[in-house]
Amino acid sequence: MASSYSFLVAGFVIFSCLCSATAFASGFHRKKSNLGSSSCNCNVYQGSWVYDDSYPLYNSSDCPFIRKEFDCHKYGRPDHLYLQYRWQPTNCHLPRFNGQQFLERFKGKKVMFVGDSVSLNHWQSLICMLRAAAPNSSLIRQEPNNNSISAVTFQDYNVSVMLFHSLYLVDIDEETIGRVLKLNSLRNGNIWNNTDVLVFNTWLWWYRRGVKQQWDYVQSADGKILKDIDRMDAFRTALTTWAKWVDSDVDTNTTKVIFQGISPSHYNGADWNEPELRNCSREMTPLNGSVYPAGLPQAAYVVKEVIRSIKKPVHLLDITTLSQLRKDAHPSSYNGFKGMDCTHWCVAGLPDTWNELLYVALTSSQSNRHKPTTIN
Repeated sequence: MASSYSFLVAGFVIFSCLCSATAFASGFHRKKSNLGSSSCNCNVYQGSWVYDDSYPLYNSSDCPFIRKEFDCHKYGRPDHLYLQYRWQPTNCHLPRFNGQQFLERFKGKKVMFVGDSVSLNHWQSLICMLRAAAPNSSLIRQEPNNNSISAVTFQDYNVSVMLFHSLYLVDIDEETIGRVLKLNSLRNGNIWNNTDVLVFNTWLWWYRRGVKQQWDYVQSADGKILKDIDRMDAFRTALTTWAKWVDSDVDTNTTKVIFQGISPSHYNGADWNEPELRNCSREMTPLNGSVYPAGLPQAAYVVKEVIRSIKKPVHLLDITTLSQLRKDAHPSSYNGFKGMDCTHWCVAGLPDTWNELLYVALTSSQSNRHKPTTIN
């Protein structure tokens, strides 16, 4: 892939007045202001949800890849309204996802998601979207191997969409004292580097404790072995280790790097001004408007801070706020485990919008030659 695929380091895709022609070429349609002039900038991560009965982009019952955690339709969700909302940026329109075009554009390429079960959620959505676009394409399905990789390859296009399971991005080593989370160690980069697009995610497991905690000790930035550590500090240190790896080891002329923003959960109704609620059960519509009452979580600011420090081009898929507005889009009890899940997302559903935005980030970068923009 040519070096002209330069990415915005900013956490949003933004087009200036000087680039209006390239913005049109990449699939954006300008809204007109009241004065009739084109809007100068388009932050595709600022907007609101609008009803659109042309959605969803595919029928989940036609996709054989959806795990029982995410298959809300199969497990009895009675309402379908959550499937029929489209993300509408404030100053432009997102192009409708074109899976055929995606497969043609990335023919012979590998796209890898790296992260926890939220990455699994994201990955399965993209596979379903591409499957719907090319239902007759021969597929090769690879189950997790010793390198923790799952993959689906669309043989007619030689496009592989892969998932590398990693809870923390940094390493956990088995030592005599037990499992040690090493905040300054990242050895899987050699596996990740052999791909054309990398989409990273981590956050969900950083505050897990007790039996759900996947480590016994943590090695801090100064090399000390500790029984515990401030979890936000640990998260920041691990992300900094990842950021240094990007700067030192990734050739961003051939490998495009994206970090998925924090995916929110909905267990506290006070966050959306309904303090009597303790989960997302029976939620059927998004929040109106563009602002989430509780604001961004602290982890989102840490992500932006670390990405600002990276010298090489990295794009933040800044899906946090638009996902916070979707209290209706979780499986809740409509999953194969029948437990209350207000962390993951139904497929089909919200992750399809993440992939629409991912495609915009990948394709608009080919024509956009902006200097990196700083997030305030």
